[in-house]
Amino acid sequence: MLSTIGIPGLILILIIALVIFGPSKLPEIGRAFGRTLTEFKTAAKDLTKDDEEGKDKAVKGSTADLSAAAIQEDTLKRVN
Repeated sequence: MLSTIGIPGLILILIIALVIFGPSKLPEIGRAFGRTLTEFKTAAKDLTKDDEEGKDKAVKGSTADLSAAAIQEDTLKRVN
């Protein structure tokens, strides 16, 4: 989507923003946008990390369940 704008389009958007907000407000708007983007990236990384940890715990849990079942089966075989 942004690849179709091109350099002239970006310059036009910057000029319009400069006229609307003025030179003193543009740095503040840029900082706010940067902070928002950083927070979004951090939240997305946390979500993917939590998802991966959940998958790892599920795999470990199922392995532990299989091990416990094998031990019980082995114990039953020894008793009989």
